[in-house]
Amino acid sequence: MTLNADANMTGDLFEVDKRLGLKPVVDFNTYLRAAFADGACACSRCLENKGDESGYAFAHTFDFQGQVTHRRFATTTASDVLMVLKKAWLSYTKAELDVSGNLDLDAIKAFVEPQLHKRLVPLFVASGLVVEVDGQLVLQAQAAA
Repeated sequence: MTLNADANMTGDLFEVDKRLGLKPVVDFNTYLRAAFADGACACSRCLENKGDESGYAFAHTFDFQGQVTHRRFATTTASDVLMVLKKAWLSYTKAELDVSGNLDLDAIKAFVEPQLHKRLVPLFVASGLVVEVDGQLVLQAQAAA
């Protein structure tokens, strides 16, 4: 009998979190994957400035471990990002996302595929959803409105 109880405990340790399969969570991971397209940004400003983004408020082109990508502006506004994030957060945590103050990146990483973690901060910052203050991601009031 003890053997069966131990076997059940071991099995539970390796069981995948079923919340990761919920549609809003899957949708957020899909959104995060599609938020960036291959290659450097080719918008008129980037072409005119020959890729020099030094004067930009938000980055257009990103290098994810040797893979150059650019943000898809039309689908990654702060309000778009917040909308899919709130749905995934609610689905995964069963609580509303607090849209004021610091953003809990570790809690978000819990429902994001590990290979997509590197895209979170660039997307959140570049979309204007958050600003980085003293190493913390702080939600922007106007973006959350």
